[in-house]
Amino acid sequence: MNLDWNIVWVHRYDLLHGAGLTVLLTVLTMLVAVPAGIVLALMRLSNSKVLAGASQVFVEFFRNLPLILVVYWAFYVMPVLMHIEFSAFTTGLVALCLNVAAYNAETFRAGINSIRKGQMEAAIAVGMSRWQAMRKVVIPQAWRRVLPVLASTWVSLFKDTSLVSVIAVGELAHVALQIRSSSFRVLEMLTAMAVIYWLMGYPQAKLVDWIQKKFEVKE
Repeated sequence: MNLDWNIVWVHRYDLLHGAGLTVLLTVLTMLVAVPAGIVLALMRLSNSKVLAGASQVFVEFFRNLPLILVVYWAFYVMPVLMHIEFSAFTTGLVALCLNVAAYNAETFRAGINSIRKGQMEAAIAVGMSRWQAMRKVVIPQAWRRVLPVLASTWVSLFKDTSLVSVIAVGELAHVALQIRSSSFRVLEMLTAMAVIYWLMGYPQAKLVDWIQKKFEVKE
């Protein structure tokens, strides 16, 4: 077997650009999906049947669809049905946000529900509105409980961004596969892709372990 690892060095800037795009997709997705998840969780827990029902439909729909299918749907179907057409990058970002927001909504809802009802009732008893009690008492405590889960979601999302490569988003996986196709260096490029993902992902996984220990809630 004739291996040529020099191909990785020759295309180092392309791989670094793809890695940067992977990080950008992850950051932008979480910037949208975290507040969206909070809103969806509050809608689900509201007394309004319309808001609760709308949130439930959204969450159950996108949480139970494979992410790859959401990506394809956003890229191929949305332009036809809704006459909305985005760039490949924006389409991938939209698909990731829809999927992750649905998961975050359930994460926040579980966190809010884990707070004892007596705390909400006590806050209301001292003159707070239900929204004030939720914002000042419940959500800060829920945030501490869900932070480790959100950190794990971040690491999972970091790897799942590779799925948007199927619609030509030039992140790490797409760049590596393009180089592989043009150079016929399958083993070298797939190995390089795996190493780069690992080098970026391992420190994040260790950070998640620290967050879980730091913010562990014991009743």
